[in-house]
Amino acid sequence: MQAFGWSFQDFGPEYSAFSNQGMDGGFFKSELSSSTDNGAALIVFYSQDIEASLSKIEKANGVIVKTIFSFPGGRRFHFKEPSGNEFAVWSE
Repeated sequence: MQAFGWSFQDFGPEYSAFSNQGMDGGFFKSELSSSTDNGAALIVFYSQDIEASLSKIEKANGVIVKTIFSFPGGRRFHFKEPSGNEFAVWSE
């Protein structure tokens, strides 16, 4: 996820941890992908500049699946990262 400026550390061939942007987490390698179309939870990242975040994601080969839209509480868009997992970016 180069679009978010994360630092990565691999722990074996199937797990990579990330840090550097106010939260830590990790990704486990799987043949499955997460999508709201199949009822999966949606992870939403916050951005102070939603348009810049959208541009960075596109440049990092992310695919925008829902363009920026308004909803109660702000604006957001959804994207799929190169492995096919769906995430969202939100801004006030």
